[in-house]
Amino acid sequence: MDAKTNQKTATLTADGKSAQFPVKSGTIGPDVIDISKLYAQTGMFTYDPGFTSTGSCESKITYIDGDEGVLLYRGYPIEQLAEKGDFLETCYLLLYGELPTDAQKKDFDYRVTHHTMVHEQMARFFQAFRRDAHPMAIMVASVGALAAFYHDSTDINDPHQRMVASMRMIAKVPTLAAMAYKYTVGQPFVYPKNALGFAENFLQMCFAVPCEEFKINPVMAEALDKIFILHADHEQNASTSTVRIAGSSGANPFACIAAGIACLWGPAHGGANEAALAMLAEIGTVDKIPEFIEKVKDKNSNVRLMGFGHRVYKNYDPRAKIMQQMCHKVLKETGHQNDPLLEVALELEKIALHDPYFVERKLYPNVDFYSGITLKAMGFPTSMFTVLFAVARTVGWISQWSEMIEDPQQKIGRPRQLYTGATRRDYMPLSSRK
Repeated sequence: MDAKTNQKTATLTADGKSAQFPVKSGTIGPDVIDISKLYAQTGMFTYDPGFTSTGSCESKITYIDGDEGVLLYRGYPIEQLAEKGDFLETCYLLLYGELPTDAQKKDFDYRVTHHTMVHEQMARFFQAFRRDAHPMAIMVASVGALAAFYHDSTDINDPHQRMVASMRMIAKVPTLAAMAYKYTVGQPFVYPKNALGFAENFLQMCFAVPCEEFKINPVMAEALDKIFILHADHEQNASTSTVRIAGSSGANPFACIAAGIACLWGPAHGGANEAALAMLAEIGTVDKIPEFIEKVKDKNSNVRLMGFGHRVYKNYDPRAKIMQQMCHKVLKETGHQNDPLLEVALELEKIALHDPYFVERKLYPNVDFYSGITLKAMGFPTSMFTVLFAVARTVGWISQWSEMIEDPQQKIGRPRQLYTGATRRDYMPLSSRK
């Protein structure tokens, strides 16, 4: 504690020299040591691969306590939001910091709903892709291309344009996602309908065809809405950090979200539910689980248990509990309650919760474990799983981007490095090299 300022401090001693740094406290969570002047005071940097011990920003949006299995959006537990609210209400909360009043909710829903259509020339843009293009490749390109269609909302210094861009992205990314799906299955694009809710609209854009009436299953709509809520934001993960660092350069919001989608495409991030489903399919039946578990425990094996454990959560993923309930509901509704994949999943869950090997390592089922099975039962191909993740996460990305833009402390992202390459050497003519 600094006696003069009554400020908590931390002391770093290196090479016999000491330097003091302020300690900052959030409203909840661990304290952080402000090392922004570390180089100026010591001539050294910190070394933190993956930034796992580094706070890159100050944020009021999402809080995670991985040890206790807690996820809060603006202070509200994810369980309460998923049980009592809907996705657009969650969008409003993440964007503006408070739950909406009835009038605010109606206005927000109206604004999002009436931004869902995309420019008609976007349809021709899609025709440039191969018919078997991965939907995520289409999403990266088409979301980035929005900047070419909506010049009136790319000035990041204009609060009104930032708001319009936010509305457009929350509304149009689902439309582009449905178009990507339709394109890959060779069906005509289906226009959004303003009379439908957010999840209902997405389902009809994905699964309706012009030749017959499409009836929306309320169980499917509820499940999808909850999936969107559960994935709306997750603090400073890889894709969110990508959006923030892209935005720190002054890039337009469409480009920043496209960067986030590109990062999300990685199998270690957004592709985890697809990997979990592939693992269950590989196991096949319950009787083959013991053999699979032995391979997982074998240090010399490359077999990994997908859908269990989490980089942040060292307890049961709070989203997984909600997703488990919706998974059973969807499987019952679709007649897949005796699906062999679910039987394998439930047995794996039982083992993971009781086997000392998994308990000691805190390898609890995460949200990806159940979401893959649920989405498959709803009729989505595995190639669309990460796309749906992007639809949900867009509001989180936009909220984080907006917060960063409005933060007077924000600077262009510029991590340092520990250089281990060659020291200075002089150029030799080609004729002199051997």
